[in-house]
Amino acid sequence: FVGKRAPRRAAFVCFKPAEEGGEFLLADGRGVLADIDSDLAKRLYERQIRYSVMELPFFGWIDSLPEPLRPPVMGAVKGVVTAALNAKVDFDVELIWGEAGYDGVRMLQARAPVQPPVVAHPSTGEPTWFCNVHSHSSVLRKQREEKYGAERFESGASQINKSDMYYGDGEPLTEEELKHLDETTMKNVHFVKMQKGDVVLLDNYCTMHGRNVFDGTRKHAVTWFK
Repeated sequence: FVGKRAPRRAAFVCFKPAEEGGEFLLADGRGVLADIDSDLAKRLYERQIRYSVMELPFFGWIDSLPEPLRPPVMGAVKGVVTAALNAKVDFDVELIWGEAGYDGVRMLQARAPVQPPVVAHPSTGEPTWFCNVHSHSSVLRKQREEKYGAERFESGASQINKSDMYYGDGEPLTEEELKHLDETTMKNVHFVKMQKGDVVLLDNYCTMHGRNVFDGTRKHAVTWFK
């Protein structure tokens, strides 16, 4: 989860399956945790993790300003955007200036608070892997793009919804660590080809979920429960 709380359960329904691909991906977080290298799991738990939840690549115009004006303008822009975002979400967002990777435009990266990668199930107390590095990591995303075709981050929501993952202190995970986490996650993934009318009920605290790439049109929905 990203924020102060997570729903306990979920119901995913299929209204129309994709013509090709689009399988619902499921993995038992307890199994993932059991298969992660113990030293890496300990390191991640002790240092915790932090997600970058979006990038706002709309500030290239700042570079056209006279250099003495840039710092105060950047400070004012950061303050206004921070206040606007924190009014909309249930967690405190920290904004960090950077350059967007797809076109080098000045951007603000929004990072969620530090959180643990392993949590205790609220009912059973079992430890479960609760870290969606597989979908959040920019490194792993680029590797998927090379395999399935590059996504286009040119305009609209696709530009904003770029994520990444770090240790709690802001240091990136190494490629070796990401490779191990990716392989361990996929080892535990089950591909479920849902058909029209199918519903999947799951425990959100111990079930990791996502979708496979697809061609055509795919119409699914989800309802969250406490």
